[in-house]
Amino acid sequence: MVGEALAAAAPHASRGRLIRIIDATTVAKAGRLAKTSNKLWRIHSAFDLPGERFGFFELTDQQGGETLDRIPVVDGEIRIADRAYLQPDRIAGVLEQGGDIVVRAGWRNARWLDSDGEPVDLLACFRQASDCGLIDRPIFIGRKNGKPLALRLVAVRKPAPAAEVARRAARRQARKGRHRISKGTLDAAEWVILVTSLAPEDFATADVLALYRLRWRIELAFKRLKSLIGLKGPPGADERSAKPYLLAHLLIILLLEPLADELEDSPRSAQRLALAA
Repeated sequence: MVGEALAAAAPHASRGRLIRIIDATTVAKAGRLAKTSNKLWRIHSAFDLPGERFGFFELTDQQGGETLDRIPVVDGEIRIADRAYLQPDRIAGVLEQGGDIVVRAGWRNARWLDSDGEPVDLLACFRQASDCGLIDRPIFIGRKNGKPLALRLVAVRKPAPAAEVARRAARRQARKGRHRISKGTLDAAEWVILVTSLAPEDFATADVLALYRLRWRIELAFKRLKSLIGLKGPPGADERSAKPYLLAHLLIILLLEPLADELEDSPRSAQRLALAA
């Protein structure tokens, strides 16, 4: 039922295409003090819609970086990720393998260019669009290797309450880092900024925004992993036994989730099956 509801909520143009949400979460390596001493396992994940299940895991230590192309690309997929994955060279790799992307962006974490290679001032774009509260235009992003990446910039102004929450969070972050916050950062906090490779003739602005709003599904899935299926942290204090424990649980999840529709299982039932295994 959940999968059917998500399929109905997805933009019409995406029907029949795999929607793959990319993100990572961390688990303490072993023992109660592991997390405070930054001894962590990082679980790199792909959460597939509308099937509403994990389709891929990779386990690394805390040194394993979150990269958009770490997980193999399925031809025709739409890959959705948060701002940590705004990585132009890796985005190019996903596109070359037949995928499309919808990735959140920060206003200063890319070299924004026009078709002539000249810098684009995003803050000026926001000011020009202040009345309508919406931007949808071609954009190029500079790369370390290769020509600038041709994408599409989609941005929407947040409702006033959400914008104020974002500004407060930006101020807290500045205080934590002990630096002065710029006016540009406060202005940009009022906007949700996305880049996508999806063509405007196939995916309207509202479709791109709707796709990104599906990203919250992986956050709920991570909570389920940690609370219901036993991945809050491995038992014991030895990393050598903790890693097989985690890998075994991840394998169980990959094996059981495709059976959920056939068995009409709930997450709690899946927990019982995992414990029984």
